[in-house]
Amino acid sequence: MSNDFYAISIKPYAAIIIKICRAYTNSQEDFEDYYQEVCLQIWRTRNNFRGQSEWSTWVYKLALNVSLTILKKKKNDQKYFTSEILPNELVENSRAFPDEDLNQLYDAIKRLSEVDRGVILLYLEEKPYKEIAEISGTNPNNIGVRIKRIKKRLKKKLDGKVN
Repeated sequence: MSNDFYAISIKPYAAIIIKICRAYTNSQEDFEDYYQEVCLQIWRTRNNFRGQSEWSTWVYKLALNVSLTILKKKKNDQKYFTSEILPNELVENSRAFPDEDLNQLYDAIKRLSEVDRGVILLYLEEKPYKEIAEISGTNPNNIGVRIKRIKKRLKKKLDGKVN
């Protein structure tokens, strides 16, 4: 990967990649593996980008797909836990932010289904519903309802934990 490509096509979108990789990993080692794989796949598939969407949308979609693919492979290996039954020790040891409320939010997000994690991350990035639907491969008409339900589940998970 050339330095120019990284500086122009990946580095400006590093925050996006980091947020997605953090939401799908529970250790620094896994995070680094996911991040590296996402960057590699962006570079490998760069010629497939047709300009039909924003580059940031392409990066989001690729980061989500790579993360979900890796997660699926790990789920097939019985020594890994699914997000729904993730032990508290694993989640709590993956603190990524100095702000404790933000860590608690990401802990709750990690307990959502894989698709819902991606949807809420895009919502938190203030992406329009149409773009969220495009990236997540769902119907734009259902995104608002889905986000409302996700927010309700997150509120339940966070009640009593965040002021």
